[in-house]
Amino acid sequence: MPSEGGAVVETRVAPQPTAKERYFYGLGRRKTAVARVRLYPGTGRVFVNGKNADEYFGGRDLYRVMITEPLRLVNLLDRFDIRVRAVGGGLSGQAGAIRLGVARALVAYNPELRPVLKRAGFLTRDPRVKERKKPGLKRARKAPQYTKR
Repeated sequence: MPSEGGAVVETRVAPQPTAKERYFYGLGRRKTAVARVRLYPGTGRVFVNGKNADEYFGGRDLYRVMITEPLRLVNLLDRFDIRVRAVGGGLSGQAGAIRLGVARALVAYNPELRPVLKRAGFLTRDPRVKERKKPGLKRARKAPQYTKR
């Protein structure tokens, strides 16, 4: 391990799955973020882009809770490890995309979970995206200030 000024620095890297390891896949999108989610049989660890979720989201517990909500709802939190490849958007959009991907992967694992996840709203793609800027306006809807003279 490399050391900086005498202190030992530990880097956490997601363990690489073996070729025969079976997983359940789900794709999630939110705003401009896209998350490709794989659920592997495991103990509840979450890795986003090769980093531990706590490390990736900078200790923001809200995102960690948001990601694991679908698993918690169906009492499978400690049965799966989550590995995610997230691109685009910000942390909030990526967390929302991961949550949708996890829910879709759970449906791939067991289609009987669909009504429960649907009722909780985890299978609904949030359609809200940034509105485009219009000509003659400063932003999507903000007009220049009106001057009488």
